[in-house]
Amino acid sequence: MQNRDSSSDMAILSCVFLFALLNLLNIANSESFIGVNYGQVADNLPSPAATAKLLQSTSIEKVRLYGSDPAIIQALANTGIGIVIGAANGDIPAFASDPNFAKNWVNGNVVPFYPASNIIVIMVGNEVLMSGDNNLITQLLPAMKNIQSALDSVSLGDKIKVSTVHSMTVLRQSEPPSSARFHPNLVNVLKGLLGFNKATGSPFAINPYPYFAYRGDNRAETLAFCLFQPNSGRYDPNTKINYMNMFDAQVDAIHSALDSIGFKDVEIVVAETGWPYKGDSDEVGPSVDNAKAYNGGLIGHLRSKVGTPLMPGKSVDTYLFALYDEDLKPGPTSERSFGLFNLDLTMTYDIGLSKNTQKTPVTPATPKNPATPVSPSPKPNKSTWCVPKADVSDARLQSNLDYVCGHGFDCTPIQPGGACFEPNTLVSHATYAMNLLYQSAGRNPWNCDFSQTATLSSKNPSYNGCSYPGGDT
Repeated sequence: MQNRDSSSDMAILSCVFLFALLNLLNIANSESFIGVNYGQVADNLPSPAATAKLLQSTSIEKVRLYGSDPAIIQALANTGIGIVIGAANGDIPAFASDPNFAKNWVNGNVVPFYPASNIIVIMVGNEVLMSGDNNLITQLLPAMKNIQSALDSVSLGDKIKVSTVHSMTVLRQSEPPSSARFHPNLVNVLKGLLGFNKATGSPFAINPYPYFAYRGDNRAETLAFCLFQPNSGRYDPNTKINYMNMFDAQVDAIHSALDSIGFKDVEIVVAETGWPYKGDSDEVGPSVDNAKAYNGGLIGHLRSKVGTPLMPGKSVDTYLFALYDEDLKPGPTSERSFGLFNLDLTMTYDIGLSKNTQKTPVTPATPKNPATPVSPSPKPNKSTWCVPKADVSDARLQSNLDYVCGHGFDCTPIQPGGACFEPNTLVSHATYAMNLLYQSAGRNPWNCDFSQTATLSSKNPSYNGCSYPGGDT
């Protein structure tokens, strides 16, 4: 055995500790759960190279393509960005009937690019089960199996997953979330697909759109529920959970349906979700304010890592729809108005995705739901802080936290590694966030309302190294 002096041992231990610390910080700051859909039904899109550069300037770490455009896949090489590629619905019969077709497709669309281009999933078809084409439906699983075998043949079977994307309409019912069940006529097909997902470790991908739910029920309380704004919630009597946003309710509905047929452990991925910023005069819901509220609220919710009520503590991988508008899409204006970025690569609206600005507070419009102007007391003339009232429910605290952090305010102090992350409790984080909005939005009494769940206090809640914003007004 070779002898080393103690100083050498200490140096090595210090290096190991530093490496571990940096790794933990990197994990803490990782936002691999945020992805984006990159559709190409357009004739005016920026170049793949420009798009790759744009993505690297954001916190988006995954991109979903609907096809397998080699120029885009190549442009994303060496960026580290995870890439989901798609196989078209029309190719499913060929994949299913001819293993060589699958092998040639993998050899042409995957092998030349991997691993420089970080291809992570192949989605076989899109919303096939609701296509009405029974021939296509029955061939979906054989197609997926042949693509998996093709990946196995080039030693990529354990590195790249194979799955397919489902519409929320695979559910016969979804409310309350605990009672959600799949359509009976789809259960056998789904069991086969889910057996494949479970065996290969691939995800069950869904397309939840609270926007479409709001179009069918455009009450004000439904809009707040969809947009992550404070609301009275929707109670599930079976689980005693009061859901505070539509996204959680829809994802948990899928979880409950999976559980009902024995597949609750299969990972759920949100392949598409978004809100249009523009629509025709007769369309209900599209607007910049609503799109910013939904996508910003969703990102804040994901960053909080609270998860959903039935799947707490982990953010579901979520792909926002969409990177750009697609000008060749048919239908109403809203169909062509989901883009998060303009064709000149500027933001359509700011939801904190830019690495350069995501930690800089964005002054939001006066919150519509959390702030019903009240005047029980004059504007304070001394240092005051906004804190939750006693006995406010966790659901309301979480809703307030999501609202603030999803609307451009700098919540990094209460994220892992931040000065105010500890104590890692909901009430502590919500208190910081609620006070942050109050201090930043003008220190008016109505900025500390949060649907009557907050109150002003003259006691500074700061502690140790955690400093709460506050001061004379």
